[in-house]
Amino acid sequence: MISLNILDYSPIDEGSNAREALFQTTALAKSADKLGYSRFWVSEHHQTFSLAGSNPEMLMMHLAASTERIRIGSGGVMLPHYSSYKVAENFRILEALYPNRIDLGIGRAPGGNRLVTYALNEEKSRPLSYEQQIEDLKGFLTDNVSADHRFHELIATPVIETIPEMWLLGSSGGSAEIAAANGTAFTFAHFINPFGAGLTAVNEYRKNFKPSALLENPKVMIGVFAIVAETNEEAEEIAKAFDLWLLTVESAQTPPYYPSIQTAIDYQYSPREIDRISSNRNRVLVGDAKKVKREIEKLAELYDTNEITILPNIEKSTNRMKSIQLLAEAFNLSGV
Repeated sequence: MISLNILDYSPIDEGSNAREALFQTTALAKSADKLGYSRFWVSEHHQTFSLAGSNPEMLMMHLAASTERIRIGSGGVMLPHYSSYKVAENFRILEALYPNRIDLGIGRAPGGNRLVTYALNEEKSRPLSYEQQIEDLKGFLTDNVSADHRFHELIATPVIETIPEMWLLGSSGGSAEIAAANGTAFTFAHFINPFGAGLTAVNEYRKNFKPSALLENPKVMIGVFAIVAETNEEAEEIAKAFDLWLLTVESAQTPPYYPSIQTAIDYQYSPREIDRISSNRNRVLVGDAKKVKREIEKLAELYDTNEITILPNIEKSTNRMKSIQLLAEAFNLSGV
C-alpha cells in the first residue's frame, strides 16, 4: 500500500501575499491531516519571491499545533548554512512538544542565490564539510558522540526520549552515499532530476546502508510534482501556470507571485522556453486522479518504495486543496 505525503512550498498566488500564502499552507496541512496523508513537509527557499516558505522550523511549529495526526517535517533544512548543534536543538524542541510526529529533512542545496549564501554564512571562518555536519547532527540527536569528538562533552537539549526521523534529501548519488553511511532515511527528488540518476542512487543507498540508532533498515521516499484535477483537460489548463512558474524560477529574475493561468496563456514563449517546458514536464505528473494514481504507482514500483511525496505546487489554493482531495479519494486513504 502506498503512503502519500505532501511537500508544500507556500506559493504566493498572483494577487495574493506572503501572509495569505502561509495561512493557505496551514489550511492545506489541516486538510491533508483529515484526508489521511502520512506526512506534510515544508521547504526552505530564500529570495524566491513567489514562495513564502523560508524557515521550515518556525512554520513546522505552527503546523504541528494546527494538526492532530499527520507527521510534520522539513523538506528540507539546508544544513550547510547552519550549526548542526542548533538544528538538533530546534528539532528536539519540536519532537518534545509533538513526539513521534516530527521529520527532519536535510539538504545541502543553497536554497537561494550566491548573495543568500553569503548572507547566511558571512561570519563563518571554517566551514565544515557536509559529511561532517551530518555526522555531528546524527550524534547530537542520538546522544552518541565519540570520546575524541571536538564536542564530546556537549549535549543537545532538551534531553528527550524520542528522536525525530532524519531524512537526507538528494537529487544525485552523493547524498544517497552519505545517507547510507550514516544510517538515515533517504528521499530522492525526482521532481528535480527525473532522468535516471534516481534509480542508481536509490540502489546504491540500499546496497551500502549501515544500520544506526536512527534506523535499522533502509527507507526510501520519492518526491514528484503533481497536478490533479477533475479531468485531464482541466489539469492541463492548470499546468500552463506551472510551466510558466518553473520557467521563472529557473531564470535570473523571478516575479513576486505564482502566475495565474491567464498570465501563462498571455505570455509569449520563445522557442527555447517551449523546449524547456517540454523537458520540465518530465518532473511533473498531470491529469485526473486515475491517471496520476497510475503514474504514482509506476513510480513506486520503479523505485521499489511505498512512500511517495507529491508537490502540489499549482495555481490557486482552491486548486491545491482539490488536487490533494481527488488523489486521496483515488488512493482510498484512511481519512477519506
